[in-house]
Amino acid sequence: MTKIFVFLVSVLVSFLGVFYPVYTPTHAPPAIQVQEKPRVAFTFDDGQTNDIGTYKLEDWNERLLSHLKKHQLKAILFSSGANKTTPRGKYVLSSWNNAGHLIANHTFTHPSFSSKNVTLEGFKKELLQNDSIIKAYSNYTRYFRFPYLKEGNTPEKIDGFRAFMQQQGYKNGHVTIDASDWYINNRLIARLTQNPKADISGFREYYKNHLLNRATFYDSLAYALSGRRISHVILLHHNLAAALFLDDLVQHFKANGWEVMAADKAYQDKIYDEVPRNIPAGESLIWALAKQSGRFEKILRYPAEDGEYEKPAMDKLGL
Repeated sequence: MTKIFVFLVSVLVSFLGVFYPVYTPTHAPPAIQVQEKPRVAFTFDDGQTNDIGTYKLEDWNERLLSHLKKHQLKAILFSSGANKTTPRGKYVLSSWNNAGHLIANHTFTHPSFSSKNVTLEGFKKELLQNDSIIKAYSNYTRYFRFPYLKEGNTPEKIDGFRAFMQQQGYKNGHVTIDASDWYINNRLIARLTQNPKADISGFREYYKNHLLNRATFYDSLAYALSGRRISHVILLHHNLAAALFLDDLVQHFKANGWEVMAADKAYQDKIYDEVPRNIPAGESLIWALAKQSGRFEKILRYPAEDGEYEKPAMDKLGL
């Protein structure tokens, strides 16, 4: 009973931390009482090709790759394809491929499959068109990640595309830890656009604490669901925030007892064989399994992660 109580408190405190984020050790969610460390792998979505303020594409992209190299991490870039036919797009894919990271599929134009305007046949073409671009790279891998983590809004679309992925030899590039790094990045860029010499240390602290907070929440939820420690996959984006803060983030995870691991190794965990039956389908795999169980309605929100949850705290901090 004691362990169950600790697990439930951990989930509840993590959930409350979304709305009242006080990032100090005394307010951290209680640790799960097992000796095995939590594990996390890093994956990155989209693949931007633009300069950002005073940061040239090559500068910020190489900085991000250098952080991964420093920590000897093998990541996966889930690349969307519409901007990858240009020299800049080919540079991004080549730089990640040559650094030893896997290149996976994130559609060609990044549509939401749960949109009423996106058909099953149209979405199949999205996968195939992007596949024709990324398969030229030696570290191409057949993982597909749904844009916005939206996996369809009708049984016909959900089941139809799952069958299509199987026919094409693709696996779902699930995440178990979702977050709003993109929202922090947008506000960071707005600040730097306003003042290129602005102090961004507050953004760094918020970024790493936000991501650890969400990781702790999903780890507690995963343990409550499965009764074990799983190998997590976290969703980040190929953006300036990652380029500037990834080293700090990895060190923050390690300092708080997490192991970091290669993304392809994380996907060997049997949790990624699960197929939730929710309609609409999507969100993080752990969120979807928790929703399907019907046991966590009081702590699950929809969408699971969004900028609206972070805005009050960032406003209060002046970020």
